[in-house]
Amino acid sequence: MTFGEQNSLPQSFGLLDEAFNAGINFFDSAEMYPVPQRAETQGRSEEYLGRWIKRRKIPRDRIVLATKVAGPSGQMTWIRGGPKCLDSRNITDAIDSSLKRMQVDYIDLYQIHWPDRYVPMFGETEYDPTRQFCSVGIEEQLDALGRAVAAGKIRYIGASNETPYGVMKFSQVADRVAHYPKIVSVQNSYNLLCRTFDAGIAECCHHEGISLLAYSPLAMGILSGKYFAADGGMYSEGESRYNLSNNIIKPAALEYLAIAKKYGLHPVSLAIAFVLKHPLVASAIFGATKSWQLHEVLKACMIELTPEIIAEINNIHARIPNPCP
Repeated sequence: MTFGEQNSLPQSFGLLDEAFNAGINFFDSAEMYPVPQRAETQGRSEEYLGRWIKRRKIPRDRIVLATKVAGPSGQMTWIRGGPKCLDSRNITDAIDSSLKRMQVDYIDLYQIHWPDRYVPMFGETEYDPTRQFCSVGIEEQLDALGRAVAAGKIRYIGASNETPYGVMKFSQVADRVAHYPKIVSVQNSYNLLCRTFDAGIAECCHHEGISLLAYSPLAMGILSGKYFAADGGMYSEGESRYNLSNNIIKPAALEYLAIAKKYGLHPVSLAIAFVLKHPLVASAIFGATKSWQLHEVLKACMIELTPEIIAEINNIHARIPNPCP
């Protein structure tokens, strides 16, 4: 999501080369990327990813390519006029545009970036029934996605920023109609400072055979420790979602950083290794803007957290649960 904004095309190619050569084969994008979102740059992340695949002559079956369709938004007027909803036309147009930008014949995993209905998300925690708006039914969404699967444009579908209700409704509707695809993954935030996935939606995913694609495993960089430096400052999206002057977030983060120091681990390695340890996690989705950041994530894949470390992590979580929802 940084490609085309924080990262230039050569920088993006360099990071993709390093990741792929190290064994990473899952790449996730979205039609609205890069962030912060602007009309002038919309779609560049997909475009850069597609250009890399073509330029490097990457065999298509060597990578798992994922992207997302933007849900209703009154702010991003440059994406299909809003986008106002996730009806059949919007979903079909979005798929075709992503295929064109990435210069590929099919997308392995196509995800709904956020629901076409009101849900508390992006830092909100409490549901307010008065905020519900008219929304497109899940039947129409699955019908459009099913036709894309039948046409060979996409192979599997997933949800993102979903709730237990949404996961179960998608599963129930798909079970009723033979040609409707079933979601195979949900891409929600999960990290040391946000374990809300475990309080409800995890049970749904377990019984429905749905994997978690954990995004923001570093809590938008907070768990790296870099924002606690004297000259540290969060980027705009992180600032809008998590306030580091909050009297809960900073103390909790500093306790996790202390665990990393105690056991001789880089904070990034501790955070990523914790996420990968979860039995329902299929992949941890991270964004690296610099080579050293990518290397720290790669190191985390080799780390096995001991029961002692997990016990200390759980002790903090019990005292300061989910300060970054």
